[in-house]
Amino acid sequence: MSIYFIPILFLFIFIYSFVKKVKPYDAFCQGAKTAIPFAESIFPFLVSIFILTELFEISGLANLFTTLLSPLFNFLGIPKELTKLVLIKPFSGSGSLALLSEIFSTYGVDSYLSRCACVIYGSSETVFYVATVYFAGAKTKKLLVPIIISLVASLFSCVFACFICRII
Repeated sequence: MSIYFIPILFLFIFIYSFVKKVKPYDAFCQGAKTAIPFAESIFPFLVSIFILTELFEISGLANLFTTLLSPLFNFLGIPKELTKLVLIKPFSGSGSLALLSEIFSTYGVDSYLSRCACVIYGSSETVFYVATVYFAGAKTKKLLVPIIISLVASLFSCVFACFICRII
């Protein structure tokens, strides 16, 4: 069934553009033309977030925060072994994926910790990367409140994920 999705989507787009009297190729080229300046404008923001993510890990701040916050996370129902995953996920999707693989190899894929890690990985977002891309494109300067809200929501999703995995 899924192999038919893209051809059906293309057919739908061409029929819709015919009805709306839009030339699909010209519209695509116009959109692609505006994508290059947009990518160019957010490039410095992306580079900075990648560098900050790497510095967070290399500097030892990730380990320090893991040590300091694991009792609080444990109180909230997040196992201490998953504290680093919860801390890295808002910064780096690839870094948190590496931690997820490490959790799988250490505890096995069927363990409670691995189930929690999977749900945490899937239910949380790379907050700083998303904020960088979306807010750089929107040229918004007031980032503190949306980032705090996103981080709190991500923490609640992690707590709820561990709760759900515990009762299932």
